[in-house]
Amino acid sequence: MRSVFALFATILLAACSSGIDDGVVDVAFISSEEELDAEGLRLGPAAQHVRAAQSQGLVTLSANGAVVPAIAERWIVTDDGSSYIFRIREFDLPDGTRLTAQAVRDNLASTLRRLEGTSLGLDLAKIREVRAMTGRVIEIRLRGSMPDLLQLLAQPELGLVLDGAQAGPMRVRGEDGGVLLEAMPPESRGLPSQPDWDEGLAAVKISAVDARAATQGFAEGRYELVLGGHLASLPLADVGPLSRGTIRLDAALGLFGLDVQRRSGFLAEADNREALAMAIDRSTLMSAFNIGGWIPTTRIVSPGLPGDTGTVPERWEGQSIDERRGTASARVQQWRAGGEDAPTVSIWLPEGPGSDLLFEALARDFAMIGVASTRSANRREADLALRDRVARYGAARWFLNQFNCRVSAAVCLEDVDYLVGLGVDARNLAEEESYLAEAETALLAANTYIPLGAPIRWSLVRGEVDGFLENRWNVHPLFPLTRAPI
Repeated sequence: MRSVFALFATILLAACSSGIDDGVVDVAFISSEEELDAEGLRLGPAAQHVRAAQSQGLVTLSANGAVVPAIAERWIVTDDGSSYIFRIREFDLPDGTRLTAQAVRDNLASTLRRLEGTSLGLDLAKIREVRAMTGRVIEIRLRGSMPDLLQLLAQPELGLVLDGAQAGPMRVRGEDGGVLLEAMPPESRGLPSQPDWDEGLAAVKISAVDARAATQGFAEGRYELVLGGHLASLPLADVGPLSRGTIRLDAALGLFGLDVQRRSGFLAEADNREALAMAIDRSTLMSAFNIGGWIPTTRIVSPGLPGDTGTVPERWEGQSIDERRGTASARVQQWRAGGEDAPTVSIWLPEGPGSDLLFEALARDFAMIGVASTRSANRREADLALRDRVARYGAARWFLNQFNCRVSAAVCLEDVDYLVGLGVDARNLAEEESYLAEAETALLAANTYIPLGAPIRWSLVRGEVDGFLENRWNVHPLFPLTRAPI
């Protein structure tokens, strides 16, 4: 009995401990070390968070996901929305030279060229020209109005690196089993000097670990914050009452569905691919997870976004799930009437107990129409593969650019890319919205992607952590965790 009590006391002490007391906020990011340490412009979520901490752009995202000033202290937008003019902060670079608009312009223009061929590059395709107007003013000229430009300029990949030095607001203090970051002085970030600015500040250490190690470490008090949780690992987030933390879910915007990667056999026909999409009961798909507020959809573009005129409705409106499954089952029977065996589809999902539950739900729904399912260990060899990505900004172009032939060759349509391209050159937003609605309709008809609903992202946050807020972009900046003055 004494040994049991000692074990309980040890667990309680660990759970109640907090790295904030030692001046360091310990953050576990569910990712690989390779992803955390990635360089260049193709970054996963972990590396994006580190990049955003070290290299701010003209603007950045706050803890609640709002666009706030960074290198640019203020900006104006012309009445027609085709030009953004930024006034940059006045401060010295690490080599002692003054930051100039020309240096910012050159860095940004170089980054835009290097992003060509990526989905982010496609998102930025409306930028026509970047130019320095005066020593502290730059202008970004567009092909047409682009209400989401600021949100895009806040992406970590557009952070400035000037003369080999990153622009903060944080800098790496050291690396020992992770990345240790500390806040830079206000004057190094273009702000007025503040006496005793660093009093009571915390450093932030971010470590890449797997989901099981992250949740266990949180329960034992080794981490104050866990980021990067997906549906695959959600069942692990129940770390018990001793953790003194809270599971926080972002109401994320983005894509969560199945790519039809192999269009052969039963899946060679669009109607048969549609049969799988019709078979899924999205209203019960997440029942095993007990998630409130999850938004299912049969559309590619998330419904209800700004500019959504309702031109593209949810699919199969007015049909019950039984009616949809009846139609889908008839297509399976027609396939078998041609002398074919009962169809089987292989599904790739990332490893994790949440994926096990999702596979069971999908397999159950497909079985209702006579289609068997197997679990594939190899993404490239699977018939269906999960696509799970949070949006960079809330507009139809982001969703459609994810299926561009330069980004997703297995599921793309050149005609859809053409329509999205016409939207880039559209004369006004109404014309652009018309082209994008036509593009979504065409992509839905091809049934090369089976939408399920919104992506699921979770975090674990200890009660005493400041600077964390949920947001639809699943962006959780590291700088606010230091409690440094802004």
